[in-house]
This record gives sequence, structure tokens and C-alpha cells, in this order.
Amino acid sequence: MPRGDKSKYTDKQERKADHIAESYEDRGVSEKEAERRAWATVNKADGGGKKAGASGQGKHTGHPAAHKGGKKGGKAAASRSAADRSASAKKAAATRKRNAEHHAH
Repeated sequence: MPRGDKSKYTDKQERKADHIAESYEDRGVSEKEAERRAWATVNKADGGGKKAGASGQGKHTGHPAAHKGGKKGGKAAASRSAADRSASAKKAAATRKRNAEHHAH
């Protein structure tokens, strides 16, 4: 399979890449760079193409970053005092308020 050949990718992987590329383009990234980043993201999450004949076909893809939400946090916060957490929360609330005022204009 030559470099850049997308024939081994599933329809779902192609949809994922299209969606990711659109998101990058909406944020001002060039079309070519958005496409490159999108396929890199799909490869990182799924381990490449999955159709018959591909080396990774049929293998479980583990726990990609997109599925780790909520599992990694907690330990750092648990080791901090209530006063520290409260101060952080107040600072975050002030930042959100400041940003909301800034974006309202």
C-alpha cells in the first residue's frame, strides 16, 4: 500500500477524519494541513486502516485519548486542601466572567 493510500480505512474512519479536518479548517488551518492532522488523529486513535489485509485488522484499539475523559483526573485534586481547591474555583469563575464580558462586546 503506497503512502497516502486510504483504501484500507473504514467508512467510519473516513467520516471521523472528514469531521476533524472540518473542525481544523473552521479554526483557520489550511485545507492540506487540516487533512494531515485529521488522518494523524484517526491513526493515533484507531491504529491505522482496519479493512481486511491491513496489519492491524481485527485488533482491539485499546483506550485512545478520546475515551479517557473522567478517568485521569481526581488524584491531583484529592491531594490538595479544600482552601486550595476553592481558590482555584474562584479564580476560574473570575476568568470565565472576564472572558464573557470581553466576548460580549
